[in-house]
Amino acid sequence: MKSVLVTGGAGYIGSHTTLQLLEQGYPVVVLDNLTNSSVESLRRVEEITGKSLTFVEGDIRDQSVLENIFSENDIGSVIHFAGLKAVGESVEKPMQYYENNVYGTLTLCNVMQRHNVKNIVFSSSATVYGDPASLPLRESMSTGQPTNPYGMSKLMVEHILTDVFKSDNDWNIVLLRYFNPVGAHISGRIGEDPNGIPNNLMPYISQVATGKLKELSVFGDDYDTPDGTGVRDYIHVEDLANGHLKALDRLALNMGLDIYNLGTGQGYSVLEMIKAFEKASGKQVPYKIAPRRSGDVASCYADPTLAAKELNWHADKDLEAMCEDIWRWQSNNPNGYAV
Repeated sequence: MKSVLVTGGAGYIGSHTTLQLLEQGYPVVVLDNLTNSSVESLRRVEEITGKSLTFVEGDIRDQSVLENIFSENDIGSVIHFAGLKAVGESVEKPMQYYENNVYGTLTLCNVMQRHNVKNIVFSSSATVYGDPASLPLRESMSTGQPTNPYGMSKLMVEHILTDVFKSDNDWNIVLLRYFNPVGAHISGRIGEDPNGIPNNLMPYISQVATGKLKELSVFGDDYDTPDGTGVRDYIHVEDLANGHLKALDRLALNMGLDIYNLGTGQGYSVLEMIKAFEKASGKQVPYKIAPRRSGDVASCYADPTLAAKELNWHADKDLEAMCEDIWRWQSNNPNGYAV
């Protein structure tokens, strides 16, 4: 079996996917520059699975690092997570986002082409749909108006990979549009460990519950939603990771280029998530209402039918499991991977 290169494999979704790849017997090479991740996550992945992986510390923008990886390992496919991912930060630092997410992917694809490795699963995002005119979101709906540079960088990469496929049909490409990953591995040993103040809702909620942060800011309570707060499609990270293994199976069929939503099809508001977390943890989560954030949309949830039909994938874990698993991770690791 050829190796799978996982870029950004020490990160939140990358580490959970790496764990499942090892469990399924894949040899794995992880490339990560550790800017928003920890090598400790990979040590724990090896501990949980009892299997070893190859780790390379480096950046996808560094061509020489990539050349060495492809020269020294028998890589058959790439799962590409590496990139910056905070919506708010992308509004403040657009150039950084385009350089990392777009230029980094171009560098990766150039090296892949030179080594005749033409199988890639790309970590895209529901943000490519922009502010949706109707819901649920289907893969056939138009893209092109993301509300922030993060989403635009993901859409640009989708366009690049689509053009690469048009120019050379030997490529097999799966674009996975994620909704909102939450939760942690059931062991409580790996989970989301953001640097500094969390950008995502659930790690913020869990850090408030442990007392690490004082209170949650709920950005906007005047959206056109049932309780005025933003509605999102939250998906358990283990279900999301499994989607990447299903995508690898799809690549093996030489189907060309495919696009799939990975979501549950169910939207929950910020206030509903707070209540669900309080129930799972038995802790109060104090919050205050703050102004809307630039780049946010009111509601966003998936129609996951196509992934069920073509990938034989669906999300199994419910909101209760998401909250229980994130609380287990956070309470066992109040400082994340830091000792």
